[in-house]
Order: sequence, then C-alpha cells, then structure tokens
Amino acid sequence: MESLPMTTKSDRRWRLKPLQTSKPSLVMAFFSCVAWLYVAGRLWQDAENRKLLANILQKNSAQRPKVLTVQDKLMVLGCRDLERRIVEAEMELTLAKSQGYLKNHLQQSRSSSNPRLLAVIGVYTGFGSRLKRNVFRGSWMPRGDALKKLEERGVVIRFVIGRSANRGDSLDRNIDEENRSTKDFLILEGHEEAQEEFPKKVKFFFSTAVQNWDADFYVKVDDNIDLDLEGLISLLDRRRGQDGAYIGCMKSGDVITEEGKTWYEPEWWKFGDEKSYFRHAAGSLVILSKNLAQYININSVSLKTYAYDDTSLGSWMMGVQSTYIDDSRLCCSGISQDKVCSVS
Repeated sequence: MESLPMTTKSDRRWRLKPLQTSKPSLVMAFFSCVAWLYVAGRLWQDAENRKLLANILQKNSAQRPKVLTVQDKLMVLGCRDLERRIVEAEMELTLAKSQGYLKNHLQQSRSSSNPRLLAVIGVYTGFGSRLKRNVFRGSWMPRGDALKKLEERGVVIRFVIGRSANRGDSLDRNIDEENRSTKDFLILEGHEEAQEEFPKKVKFFFSTAVQNWDADFYVKVDDNIDLDLEGLISLLDRRRGQDGAYIGCMKSGDVITEEGKTWYEPEWWKFGDEKSYFRHAAGSLVILSKNLAQYININSVSLKTYAYDDTSLGSWMMGVQSTYIDDSRLCCSGISQDKVCSVS
C-alpha cells in the first residue's frame, strides 16, 4: 500500500504566501478603476459644459447688435456737427492768420479806403467812476466833434468797461445811457466788471479792440492817469510800423507770498524759488503793437491770468518774440521832464 505524500510545514507556508499578497493588488485595482471612472466622468462633464457655453455664446452673438463704427458713435453722440464746426473754425483761423489775424474787420478793411489808425487808446473805467470820466473829458480827452476829428488823425479813445454781474440792471443801463450821449465807450460784452475778474479785462480789451479797429498800436491806460495826449501821439508816431513792440515802464520785483498784504499773489509758488516777477510793463500805461494784440485775440482762451493784469500781460509776452521797450516817459509815477503821463 502506497503511502500518502507528506507535506511539511515549510511547504504549507510557501503555498499560502501567494494568497496573502494578492489582496492588496485587488484593492489597488479597485481604487484604480474608481479613479479612472471619476476622471472620465469629469472630462465628460467638462466637455458637456463647454458645448453648452459655446451654444449660449453663439446665441448671444447672434442677438448682439452690430459693432458701431466711429462715424456711428459720432452721430449717436451728436459730435458730427461739432466736428464740422471745429473744421470750419480751423479754416477760418488759417484764413485769419494769412490775412492779419483779424476776425470781423477784414471785410471792412478791404472795402474801406481809410488808412490804418495810429492807435486805439482804452481808458479803464468802472461803474462808479462817472465823475472821473467827466474830468477826463474836460481835460486831456477830447469829446464830441473834437473826438471825431482826433479819429480822423488816426487816434481812437474809448472808456473800457465790462458788464454787470446782474446783466441789464441799473449799472448797465446807466452806462448804456451815458454812451448814447457821449459815444466814447468800448463795452466788453463778454467781461464781468468785478474786482476778481480784473486781470481778465486786459484780454477782453486787446481782443475786442483789435477786432474793431485796425491800428498800429493798442494802448491800455488806467483811470487814475492824466495823459499828455500830443506827447503820446508823437511817441507812437516815431515807432510806427514797428512789429512786436511791447512798450512801457518796465519793472520786476518780489512776489508777495503773505496773504493779506498789498499785491499778494495767490499763485506765488509758480514764480520759482527766488519768488521774483519776470520783467514786465507797469499796468498804468501799456502799449502793444498790432501783431501782439492779435496774438492775445487768437489765444485769449488759453492765456493764463495771475492776480494782476500787468504781470498776466507780461507772462504772455514771454511766449512770443516781442521787443521789450523800456521808456521812462511812460513811468507815470516817476519824475521825468518829458513824461507823457502822470498820476492824477
């Protein structure tokens, strides 16, 4: 009788070992399948989401209005008409530059046989200065027929004033009534006659004067100044035809930085570390040649004003090729034998 094969303990241990190592493999395989299914599901979901978004964008793009061109936008915003007016203004400016920078007087000067005036003299005045005006009319300033004869000699004199803050009030009506009687005013319709607006008055005066009269010189005079009119006419006549002339009693000086003091300049910090004014003509009497007055007329909107009209005007003259002429006869508060002005 054959004996059964005997198995030893070591044989049984060898046969059981593969069964024990196969369990982790099955677990890993299971988790791998789960992970693969999860990733596949996410990818499929992302693909569906992209497809859905693409359909939505396509529908929105079909319903979206067409992209407006620049011309359409200009039409919608109402800018086309503004663009046309800008082009017309540029054309008018180009024409004005080629013909002497004058705006309204060009056509009048072509049709008129009168020669160019020597000077337009603007005497600053205010609403409460009627007594001063009457004093001037009885002294150095002609009136009535004498004023017309002076204009025939080539010199125009006008009192310069703006309008009241309350347009059409008694102040404006009184000036209009006085002007109807004397006919010696230049009323600056666009300027408000107020202390805080005073530096801007010089812009309005030169701009308005150069538009209304064709002259070699334009003169600004304060209302506290007495003039030797014949002496001033003689001075201007000798300089006739001189372009770029900025004539006056030239000065400079310190910029006042302390508020409350006389001649305080609120924008003192713009004048450098030394805080000194540039060279400029004193405001009592200033003379500009025609081309400098035209420059102010053309650039009046962009010209910067400071606290005082003489420093404002001086800053504008720094930007052009003006000829500074310091004439002691125009130092109205000084001492000179042949002065043409004096403080009244």
